[in-house]
Amino acid sequence: MKNTFENINEYILLFPEIQQKLEEIRKIIHAQNPEIEEYIGYQMPAFKYKKKPLVYFAGYKKHIGLYPGAEGIKNFEKDFNENNYKFSKGAVQFPVNKDLPLDLIKKIVQFRITEIDQKKS
Repeated sequence: MKNTFENINEYILLFPEIQQKLEEIRKIIHAQNPEIEEYIGYQMPAFKYKKKPLVYFAGYKKHIGLYPGAEGIKNFEKDFNENNYKFSKGAVQFPVNKDLPLDLIKKIVQFRITEIDQKKS
């Protein structure tokens, strides 16, 4: 796999099998707030809100990882357990052979936006 990416489009092109799912996640993230900006962070698609890291995602052979930070995971552990998603302190894995939980992703992004807004005020 390529070591550096100029933008998210370049990254997504490396995953033809899950390209549509990666684009869906990207679209859901952007739909939550017009101030969300894209960048490449830790060599994966990343998004910031009010100049603060919001979420990251990454494609893998068997899953898509979403990285909303520790609080973003902790707040949704019940949802992850109910749906049998693997998760750790800062990441959750969505299997590529199942439909993406778009509503859950939306809630996670909204939670992170609120978290950033509250820290700024």
